[in-house]
Amino acid sequence: MKKCFILLLVISVILSSPLAAQTDTVADRFKQVRSSVVVIKIKQQSPTQDFRMVTHGGLGSGVVISPDGKILTAAHVIQTAFDVEVVFANGMTVPAEIIGSEPAADVAMIKVPSIPAGINIAKMADSDLVEVGDPVFVVGAPYGLSYTLTVGHISARHKPDTLTGNMNLAEFFQTDAAINHGNSGGPMFNMKGEVIGIVSYILSQSGGFEGLGFVASIKTAQELLLDTKSFWGGMEGHVLEGALANIFNLPQKVAILVQKVAPGSPADIMGLKGGTIPLKIADIDMFVGGDFVLSVGGISYAEENAYFKIRNYLGTKKRGDKITAKILRAGVVRTLEYTVDR
Repeated sequence: MKKCFILLLVISVILSSPLAAQTDTVADRFKQVRSSVVVIKIKQQSPTQDFRMVTHGGLGSGVVISPDGKILTAAHVIQTAFDVEVVFANGMTVPAEIIGSEPAADVAMIKVPSIPAGINIAKMADSDLVEVGDPVFVVGAPYGLSYTLTVGHISARHKPDTLTGNMNLAEFFQTDAAINHGNSGGPMFNMKGEVIGIVSYILSQSGGFEGLGFVASIKTAQELLLDTKSFWGGMEGHVLEGALANIFNLPQKVAILVQKVAPGSPADIMGLKGGTIPLKIADIDMFVGGDFVLSVGGISYAEENAYFKIRNYLGTKKRGDKITAKILRAGVVRTLEYTVDR
């Protein structure tokens, strides 16, 4: 009798343990978080091979993070968009405005007037606790296939400014969870259903997913978009330095070659002009014929830590303040001005 009592006690303890209680599957977590994920549709203008500007659509993903309509996505999804719409899980389509963007970390925030009833607000994790080997899942719209789930692991962690390219502000998680065009800006979740990152880009020779996906940590997004003020200018640029700066005969060692400008954006209102002629130099694709930005607010791009200084300068600006930029256009240095309107 005593042995039976002990056996029943052991079984009771096992069944009531946290391990036994963890019966949620990935399918359960997907159902939990699905409605917090959105599809983002944009319109933008780009130059063609015959130097014309054409309007075309784009697609990305995002995640709802607040009851007042804030949505996180990737900067490259919305950076030069002049029209942004959000499609919720219930099919409702709502216009959105861009309220912050950090191309150097590939994170951005947009906002809709209100969140439809029944839409969940995503919970954000402490991404500092994420470890290599942790299981994760991604929800997004690869190739327009809305609410597609892919599962994988954290393959590596990369500290800011340790990967190639111009995205030197972001801490990136590397993952083998499948990511394709349309996933950009979508959330990566841990197995508790908490957001640990925002999908950024892939490394691929084929154009499709090959096991190397990169996701900006949610801590990066919080620090740059929620904890501090972020300015969206509506311009896409290419950093010219070293040999590239010499090729264009620039008056300083570093400048920004304007690629695209979103119609109606601060950059457009200021008068910045994007490139119109496609060119490839040292395997780098770019558009030339536009402006070169030399400085913003008197801060030269040739200065040390220029990006951080300019970001801080823009972050202090409020409605009615002036923002100045010195540019090089057709060999002539000019000064442009923009009055902050929000």
